[in-house]
Amino acid sequence: MEKRDSFQSKIGFILSCVGSAVGIGAIWLFPYRVGEFGGAVFLIPFMIFTVLLGLTGVIAEMTFGRAMKTGPLGAFRNGLQQRGIKWGNWLGFIPVLGSFGIAMGYAVVVGWFLKYTLQSFLGTAIYNDDSTAFFVQIAGDYGSFSWHLIASLALLVVLFGGIQNGIEKLNKFMMPIFFAIFVFLVVRVAFLPNAWEGYKFLLQPNWDMLLEPKVWIFALGQAFFALSLAGSGTLVYGSYLGDDVDIFHAAKFVVLFDIAAAVLSVLIIIPAVFSFGMEPAAGPPLMFMVMPEIFKQIPFGGFLAGIFFLAILFAGVTSLVNLFDSFFEALQKEFSLSRKKAVSIVVTAGFLLGIFLENGDSLGKWMDIVSIYIIPLGALIAGVIFFWACRPEFIRSQLQLGHGKPVSEMYIALGKYLFCGLTALVYLIEIIRNL
Repeated sequence: MEKRDSFQSKIGFILSCVGSAVGIGAIWLFPYRVGEFGGAVFLIPFMIFTVLLGLTGVIAEMTFGRAMKTGPLGAFRNGLQQRGIKWGNWLGFIPVLGSFGIAMGYAVVVGWFLKYTLQSFLGTAIYNDDSTAFFVQIAGDYGSFSWHLIASLALLVVLFGGIQNGIEKLNKFMMPIFFAIFVFLVVRVAFLPNAWEGYKFLLQPNWDMLLEPKVWIFALGQAFFALSLAGSGTLVYGSYLGDDVDIFHAAKFVVLFDIAAAVLSVLIIIPAVFSFGMEPAAGPPLMFMVMPEIFKQIPFGGFLAGIFFLAILFAGVTSLVNLFDSFFEALQKEFSLSRKKAVSIVVTAGFLLGIFLENGDSLGKWMDIVSIYIIPLGALIAGVIFFWACRPEFIRSQLQLGHGKPVSEMYIALGKYLFCGLTALVYLIEIIRNL
């Protein structure tokens, strides 16, 4: 068995967790949800769920993974064995397959990022007559096949490099640049014509939307999505942590940076949408149509666009690593495969199945189905096993590693009843609504 890889530093771990979702959750999908569900009113349930899930579910998954030093199949099996139940590994397939389903879509979008990165530096993605037509060409049926293939091959190289020598180093370099560029764009967008109409849309939200269960359902799904909380990726990342890391402290920064990235993306995309007369709920491809128009207004826009999409490209690759990791980790553990063989099998399968999702409309529907029905279920199962099946003394001892302070019964009760209960309630409501 190969030696298990690990994160070298806490900051590398935090930036990797943030980078795992920033490329898609905070930029590609979140502004779309804000536009669809009444402006800034969507931020309220999103922030509530992000803080709640981050300080309960994220901590639980990180701790669960670190305690078991394995992914969902092994962690679920070992956790349920504390209660004499021996089939926990079968439950582990739910979050593993859910993450794989999302990863199939991520791989397509990483291909989009790759095309926009290269062609932004060349100028063709920015200095063209119609940014919408440029995007529609790649988002049509099999319109991104070659870029999807290149992205998958590049992903193989990244995954072969492992955690410490690949993803961690990239995130330490790219994520600070990513946030610096976004802050700059927030300021620049404020000077676009009619940008104030976008701020008005955000600052005069439709409060009636808070009475819509669908808003809360999608906010919960978005929070899971933004935090990479699915009972798989975060759990696996936790399994790469040392016992000296304070997971409570790390989780606070993950929540903070995830919310910051989401808010910054909204402050860029929404005012730009109104500036160029587009609908605020035009769909996830919105950023690929609006962002080029923004860069056209900025000196050296082609170069800045290239850097911008390069940052998102690396964030997207990190998302794929996070999502794919639970699948090939399971293959390594259950079938004693080498890392390279497991990675090759998973990435190849993801590419072949992802070909059928290359149409933008199909991709959006697929991502919604998986993120609503499977991703929260995986997180719920992980939460139930950790907070309910594992022994209280085991939970407390593992939470306290690296923390230096006793963990109260109140916190464990919060995880048991509020996190697990709320997740189960919202999940069941959504199933019933869609029968």
